[in-house]
Amino acid sequence: MDGWAATCGAAGYQAGMDALSIVVHCCHDWGVPYLTVLGFGSENWLRPAPEMDSLLACIEHWIEAEVEALAAMGVRLRFIGELGMLPPSLKCQIRSAELATESNSNLHLTIVLSYSGRQDLTLALQEIARLAVAGKLRPCDITPSVISQHLATARLPTQMQQPDLMICTGGKPRLSNFLLWESAYSVSKLDLYAELCFSDVLWPDFGENELAAALWEYAGRGRRRCSGSNPGASLAEGMLHATC
Repeated sequence: MDGWAATCGAAGYQAGMDALSIVVHCCHDWGVPYLTVLGFGSENWLRPAPEMDSLLACIEHWIEAEVEALAAMGVRLRFIGELGMLPPSLKCQIRSAELATESNSNLHLTIVLSYSGRQDLTLALQEIARLAVAGKLRPCDITPSVISQHLATARLPTQMQQPDLMICTGGKPRLSNFLLWESAYSVSKLDLYAELCFSDVLWPDFGENELAAALWEYAGRGRRRCSGSNPGASLAEGMLHATC
């Protein structure tokens, strides 16, 4: 929850969650089938405890307040990251929300919590090394596909594991340590990289107009052309990932 949310306490974080609700509804209405958002990175655990408590409470409240509406919209909700570091009450809400929406398919929404792209790769390579030491994997068997199978995104359906478009908010041209492996060169997607879109708007202020502008920009890059007035048409078969 970047930007002014981090300086305004609970009210700021709530504004960030409100922005998430707007983006989710837009993606649903515009036919974008996959949306992944970065709630907070592992580095955020270094922030003062009261600040993190406020953020975690806002996330927990958002899940509790929104899950019924999301289920009614046909949204499938998933959470990935180092979820073991979350408080028990939030983990309970996450499990309940995933179960309540597991049969839905109109929009696949993944919320990434306590995540670091570098740490995710480190954990994946540690597990692969353990398999190699145990004689279950030869060095020549270690391929990009094998590495992908040990990342946090391995929990997601195959078509969701590599993004078509990544939107980075807050006016800083960086990936924020988000999906570093997944955003790279992809043989499975016709040799395409993830497209990057950088918005000067801070996440709590990011809304329908900003999302539409990012989708139209993506459509104009020649990967997937769209027509008509629906900004989501260019991602009708793609994945939208946002750092927020």
